Amino acid sequence: MLEAVGLCKRWCDGTAADATGRPPAAPRWLAHDLNLRVAPGETVALLGASGSGKSTLLKMLAGLEAPEAGQVRWAGQDLAHTPPERRGFALMFQDFALFPHLNVQDNVAFGLVEHGVPKAQARAQARTLLAGFGLAERALSPVTQLSGGEQQRVALARALASRPRALLLDEPFSALDADLRQHLRTEFAQRITEAGMACVLVTHDEAEARAMGQRGHRLVDGVLHSVW
Repeated sequence: MLEAVGLCKRWCDGTAADATGRPPAAPRWLAHDLNLRVAPGETVALLGASGSGKSTLLKMLAGLEAPEAGQVRWAGQDLAHTPPERRGFALMFQDFALFPHLNVQDNVAFGLVEHGVPKAQARAQARTLLAGFGLAERALSPVTQLSGGEQQRVALARALASRPRALLLDEPFSALDADLRQHLRTEFAQRITEAGMACVLVTHDEAEARAMGQRGHRLVDGVLHSVW
C-alpha cells in the first residue's frame, strides 16, 4: 500500500515587494494536509489545473522533493530516509528523460541492468516489452531518431521494465495519437493489475482518467477532492 499521510507543501514565486511597496503574493498550497492511499494493482487518477501541484505530488511520492510536513509510506513504513533509487518506484516524466547516448533497447534495459540483471537477459526482456509497444523493429535505433510519440512509448516501456511496486505517471499518453493512446491505456491497465503495482496517474484528460483509474481525485488548493 502506497500512502501519503498529511503531506504539506507550499509554493512561493519568490517575488520581492514591487515599486509600489506591495508585498509579494503569499505562498499557495500545493499540498495541504493531503492524504492518499493506493493499493497494489490499483490505479488512482489525479486531475487538476496546470500548476495545481499534481507533478509536485508525484515527485514527493518518488522522493525527488521533500514535503514540509507529513509522510510518504509503503506498507506502513515511513520512506523519509529512503532515497529515490531504493524506493522501488518508477516515475515517468512528461519530457521522457531518455538517455540520448543509448539506443532504444538499452534505454528500456537500463533499470534492469542497474538492479543486477545480466545485460543479455535485460536486453531480451526489453525486446519483449518493445514488441508489445509496436517498437520491435526500432530496438537498435538511437532514441534521437524516434518521433515524439515513439519516444514516449519507449519511456512507457522503460517505466514498466523493472516491475516497480509503484508506478507514477505524469501525462503518459499526451504525445500519442488517439488510436495508440487507447491501445496503451488498455495494455497499461492490464499490466498494472497483473503485476500488482500501485499506480498514480496524473492527467488533464478526464476521459483518460476514468478509463484507467478505479478512483479519481481533483487537486484544488492543495486538497484532494474525490471525483469518483
